[in-house]
Amino acid sequence: MEPGVRRVLVVEDDVTIAASIAARLRAEGFSVDVAHDGPAAVEADTSSEPDLVVLDVMLPGFDGLEVCRRIQGRRPVPVLMLTARADETDMLVGLGVGADDYLTKPFSMRVLTARVHALLRRVERSSRADSHARIVLGDLEIDVDERRVARAGVAAQLTPIEFDLLVHFARRPRVVQPRERLLSEVWDWDVHGTSAGTRAVDSHIKALRRKLGADLIRTVHGVGYALEAGS
Repeated sequence: MEPGVRRVLVVEDDVTIAASIAARLRAEGFSVDVAHDGPAAVEADTSSEPDLVVLDVMLPGFDGLEVCRRIQGRRPVPVLMLTARADETDMLVGLGVGADDYLTKPFSMRVLTARVHALLRRVERSSRADSHARIVLGDLEIDVDERRVARAGVAAQLTPIEFDLLVHFARRPRVVQPRERLLSEVWDWDVHGTSAGTRAVDSHIKALRRKLGADLIRTVHGVGYALEAGS
């Protein structure tokens, strides 16, 4: 693989769909690996360490939710989850186990590649951020360079999007952040204010509260959220 080329792992049991996604991403300049079941996906993630995973929920062996749990348990990696369910149950559960974003089938390849690029831009922006390497707010400690978080001395394992969301709040303590701004500045979404987008924000806020304490982030009804640590 050429230096600087991003690697994407596509996990999809439908061979035709997997081939189409892989072909489009290769046309966009990515190096692409493909897996068609849960065990093969975990093995491919371990061997190739992709920069991003496109992950279908319904897989043989074990499902995409379990794949997401296992790969996020080993190392943080952006995950774009694909779901065929229109009721968003898979989306909410997927975000809960570590997915960063999701698409509901059927989807256009243009939208998929836009989401992939947006996720990678977010990761790159986070890694280049010219800010304090360590943020301390009360009992909340964040090591930005090592991407480590602890509260009251207890470490918490966050997904990439959860970490970036927390850092975004921590750089602006007690400042109310509207959901639309979070979608724009953390997710790098071009379309803001959609119900699906706001539910994605809400889901990740719940995850941060679950991992770091219910009092960490205050809800400002009708507006958004604010970090209360250090107040």
